[in-house]
Amino acid sequence: MPEPVTYPGYRFPAEIISHAVWLYHVFSLSLRDVELILAERGITVTHESIRQWGLRFGADFARKLRRRRPKTGDSWHLDEVFLRINGILYYLWRAVDQHGVVLDILVQGRRNATAAKRFFKRLLAGLKYKPKCIVTDGLRS
Repeated sequence: MPEPVTYPGYRFPAEIISHAVWLYHVFSLSLRDVELILAERGITVTHESIRQWGLRFGADFARKLRRRRPKTGDSWHLDEVFLRINGILYYLWRAVDQHGVVLDILVQGRRNATAAKRFFKRLLAGLKYKPKCIVTDGLRS
């Protein structure tokens, strides 16, 4: 049985700290939103404390979440979309598995074979397993 997580030297118990970091990272809330949610539950903590907790414990929390994430599917779809940001044309490269899980995205100003190969190599390098099938057209976004 794993030992309960404790954070010696901190005023709040580990459950409150981990819940605040969880709210901040999982739901992409602002620090002040997390502060308000905790205040509604009777926990008075400043947004600056939540920010420091996120900096201190956020990487460990993200690593645990990545470990629990399900494996990606064996059929991938690669998609390219044209975007205009402030009047400048950019290209959004996206890799999605058959379950709709976004594997990786890249936004860049160039559109050429070298850029596509670099995106694909980076995607494959980050994963321990390779897809059986790669579809380059026909992704129903």
